[in-house]
Amino acid sequence: MASQIPVVVNGATGKMGREIVKAVSQARDMTLIGAVARNPDVNGQDIGEVIGCGALEVPITNDYESMMAMLSQEKELGVVVDVTHPDAVYGNVRSAIAYGVRPVVGTTGLSAEQIHELAVFADKASTGCLLIPNFSIGMVLLQQAAIKASQYFDHVEIIELHHNQKADAPSGTAVQTAQMLAELGKTFNVPIVEETEKIPGSRGGQSDEGIRIHSIRLPGLIAHQEVIFGAPGQIYTLRHDTSDRACYMPGVLLSIRKVLALKTLVYGLEKLL
Repeated sequence: MASQIPVVVNGATGKMGREIVKAVSQARDMTLIGAVARNPDVNGQDIGEVIGCGALEVPITNDYESMMAMLSQEKELGVVVDVTHPDAVYGNVRSAIAYGVRPVVGTTGLSAEQIHELAVFADKASTGCLLIPNFSIGMVLLQQAAIKASQYFDHVEIIELHHNQKADAPSGTAVQTAQMLAELGKTFNVPIVEETEKIPGSRGGQSDEGIRIHSIRLPGLIAHQEVIFGAPGQIYTLRHDTSDRACYMPGVLLSIRKVLALKTLVYGLEKLL
């Protein structure tokens, strides 16, 4: 039998964490060896029983450092999947790299400076790290289509819509999409009038090269994004909708497999396809 990839899920009882635990436990080439969650009420309980997929014989712990130490001692290279909170993710990733564990990070909210610092740290440690703002293959395709469309349109705005439990705004995916368009070296949305915001922020946040991002937070939503291009006489809209977090799992499993061969930090699922 081929060697198994040992995996720890950090944020295991959250909405994404639950799906990742199920996906990893069912993957033939992976072994779930740890589940980390901050909630003390579930500490010591079997993660499979807590999330309703049957006993997995993996107790939940809130001791992240101990999990990293244990993962570093595994015979095969270990991977930690982080789907926690913007406040904690930077420290989590640094700690994982320090232990020689490969982080696959779905948590967004890291600043550009923090990403740079983590990239330098990963380089020095020759340890692979993946920062994935969105694990959906469909979103990668939307971004590629947006890059193509931007060659022909000079005006574009982004709307991202998420559930109201999302802590950061705008979403990491929307920021990444704007960055990808900005990297083309083109200035978008050159103003033709002097705008006045009667309510501050009503025109959204402005990212690089004049691209505005608007964030919506409502219960009932999961994750959605529109990239809207405009030109005289026409509107071109690209939209991606998520109806179930299961759509992210192929990207998560691909990232776990790919991070093992990396020696540095890589940002974005499109780099792996």
